[in-house]
Amino acid sequence: MKYFILAITLLTLGACNSGKKKPDVSGIKVENVQVERFEQAFFKIDTNNLRNGLVDLRNGFPAFYPVFMRDILQVNPMDTTAFSIIRQVYGSYKPINDSLQLKYKNLNWLTEDLTQSFKYVKYYYPNYKLPRVITFVGPLDVPGAVITPDYLGIGLQQFAGKNFSVYQEEPIQQMYPTYISRRFDKEYIVPNAIKAIADDIYPDQSVGRPLIEQMVEKGKAWYLLDHLLPDAADSVKTGYTQKQLDWSKENEGNIWGYILKNENPYSIEPHVIQTYIGEAPFTQNMPEASPGNIGQWIGWRIVQKYADAHDELSLQEVLAKPAREIFEQSKYRPK
Repeated sequence: MKYFILAITLLTLGACNSGKKKPDVSGIKVENVQVERFEQAFFKIDTNNLRNGLVDLRNGFPAFYPVFMRDILQVNPMDTTAFSIIRQVYGSYKPINDSLQLKYKNLNWLTEDLTQSFKYVKYYYPNYKLPRVITFVGPLDVPGAVITPDYLGIGLQQFAGKNFSVYQEEPIQQMYPTYISRRFDKEYIVPNAIKAIADDIYPDQSVGRPLIEQMVEKGKAWYLLDHLLPDAADSVKTGYTQKQLDWSKENEGNIWGYILKNENPYSIEPHVIQTYIGEAPFTQNMPEASPGNIGQWIGWRIVQKYADAHDELSLQEVLAKPAREIFEQSKYRPK
């Protein structure tokens, strides 16, 4: 899935949002945003006449069809041996799609919300080519928002609702435990879509770096979301619950003190980095009230502190600063 940008994660103001005033984007024009419904066409195919059905699907969605087949279903639609896999996917996911069509029969709200969010993208990145928008239903291990060469694809299979029965089944719980699947709901669609665009604009540059640099680099990603999603709750950006956010804010000094006392901030040990970065129900050796991925939250706070002290810098200039320079110049010492 080389073209995919993962985006697996309440539009009200959150606790740690940057204090900077959001820009006025009312005068920014974006092309008429329309949401194409690939899944509706796919599940109308007559599987007894699959060849012709796929031809019609390809003709209707010439840019997305090869991506869906090759990267989402991972089949070669030109090979007739793939037909059995396509039929199996169709049969397995049609009941899920039926439920999703009831939940998302009308997506006018999505068009409106994306149009507003795209204005912020264009404000900060006027030369960024906004993608077309398309919904699909694919295997449950496919991200809920993906960027392809032409499209922002929204995988509705990851937004059926946090109490959707399929998410509670044992095989799916192993893939997506409740602390993750609770985010698989309507209010996360637009934020996940914008996260995918943000990752396309500023790809993750943290791999292989020391702990503190990874924390700051990942913190930059949330700082970018502060700007592209100025009205979004921090719970949406971070994937934390509100209680976890409150705990993090109240214990910011203790969290940072614990890391300094017990770890080398410049460690490159995989098990150390894994402790503080990545999905988990809570952070190892911290109270169960803590969130997982606490390292990204600390990195986010470091970037915010640095940016607040250097308000002459643009968003792009902050993101371009080396992570170690941001950390050292932030003089981050939370109480």
